[in-house]
Amino acid sequence: MKRSVAISILGTTLDAGKWDNRWSRWRPTVALCQQPGLFIDRLELIHDNHAQPLSQRIVTDIGTISPATEVRSNVINFRDPWDFSEVYTNLRDFARGYSFDPDTEDYLVNITTGTHVAQICWFLLTEARIIPGRLLQLSPPRDREAEQDVAGTHRIIDLDLSRYDEIAKRFASEREDAASFLKSGISTRNAAFYRMIDEIERVVIRSTAPVLLTGPTGAGKSQLARRIYELKKAQRKISGPFVEVNCATLRGDQAMSALFDHVKGAFTGAAGERAGLLKSADKGVLFLDEIGELGSDEQAMCLRAIEEKRFLPVGADREVSADFQLLAGTNRDLGEDVRKGRFREDLYARLNLWTFQLPALRERREDIEPNLDFELRRYLEREGENITFNKEARERYLTFTTGPQAVWSANFRDLSASVTRMATLAPHGRITTEVVDDEVRRLNAFWRSSIDEGKADPILEDVLGAEAAARLDRFDAVQLAMVLHSCREHATASSAGRALFAVSRLEKKSSNDADRLTKYLARFDLRFEDVRKR
Repeated sequence: MKRSVAISILGTTLDAGKWDNRWSRWRPTVALCQQPGLFIDRLELIHDNHAQPLSQRIVTDIGTISPATEVRSNVINFRDPWDFSEVYTNLRDFARGYSFDPDTEDYLVNITTGTHVAQICWFLLTEARIIPGRLLQLSPPRDREAEQDVAGTHRIIDLDLSRYDEIAKRFASEREDAASFLKSGISTRNAAFYRMIDEIERVVIRSTAPVLLTGPTGAGKSQLARRIYELKKAQRKISGPFVEVNCATLRGDQAMSALFDHVKGAFTGAAGERAGLLKSADKGVLFLDEIGELGSDEQAMCLRAIEEKRFLPVGADREVSADFQLLAGTNRDLGEDVRKGRFREDLYARLNLWTFQLPALRERREDIEPNLDFELRRYLEREGENITFNKEARERYLTFTTGPQAVWSANFRDLSASVTRMATLAPHGRITTEVVDDEVRRLNAFWRSSIDEGKADPILEDVLGAEAAARLDRFDAVQLAMVLHSCREHATASSAGRALFAVSRLEKKSSNDADRLTKYLARFDLRFEDVRKR
């Protein structure tokens, strides 16, 4: 049978026993050793030097009522027993230095005595398993005038929630609610994207570290950043605002002022003080979209603000502080920018703890239908008019938009604009096949003009990098883009090859589609697996 060990702070008020009638008073530390059905083999009694005389009286009285209980005195001097940092640090150091032996001893942490701050610290240390025990709460007798009973009662609180099925189920349900909260604004049927959103949910609830969202323009980084903010606020992780800035718009001398504040007279035109974006995001979330566009000086200041939560406003001689959760977005390859000296390696290392790559719309075509409905709901909220498709028009639009001919060069921005146009032109609130046909012609014309103007398909930069994509001949660019899209849409090289060379196979001009595709990709130093990973 395990020995029972109690850890308790001496109660300088409740435990005071210098009066002759002390045995008729409820004293929690003494009562700890008087509980029916609970024998304490050893008591670790914590007190400061000033309480030494009281502790000696308590030890003597415990020896009277429970001679077999060993009492050990532990001196911890708190300069300020209401200072959370000091109390927690001292109690944590005590726990870490204690030789716990859970195999042979059962530990009870008495939260009846000590300041409220100490009680909270005991809870945190026990809940974190730094102290491998349970909490003990003592209560005085209901009738304090009854001299025959001064022990009162006790209750043991086990913080190992895994032992309580109902609580475990409730916590699991709350986690699922949090996940569904994040996903409720992100319509997806793509399994890989769904798993990524689930991981993001777990990260942003448990961590305050920066999160980097990468992906092509229009992939939904801003929308996801705002949903992350709403999730953290719903979970009471933050209390401040959501502040978003496109770093590509910050240029010249005004960039430092916009980010880090300025004081009156800091530069020509600075007629007064101005709170910058970092200060505005205090206690909230700061989303730096297109962070790869920041200048080197701004990058250095951002790094210090992230690490130290402090920065120096323009023209000031005193630092200010701001505590914010940082989200960053970019459509650039920051790792490549670091190698080329365009982005600070130390800032990238700080941002790269949690990096999530958002796929382009063309890589998750199964999400077009649910986002189609989402955009119609947004139109209703914005314009106050409920627009619907007739059945044939909806099928025709989805057939086109989910097919290989749909480029979606601007990703969800293209889709949002497309739905807005059709909803605006819909006769009597109903999108017809005529409206869809007109919209298909617009989209084809728009995407064709982008190619005619020399704007390469974004998938080329995504796979090859900007410089390599720019060196391609127009003919090769168009052909390679089509091949890469097919690779992204199929799980294997054989499947992609069959789709690309279907006519050749029927005419028996192609004997090995996968080999033919592999050799074509090799011309550009690519492998099918590399294309699929991105």
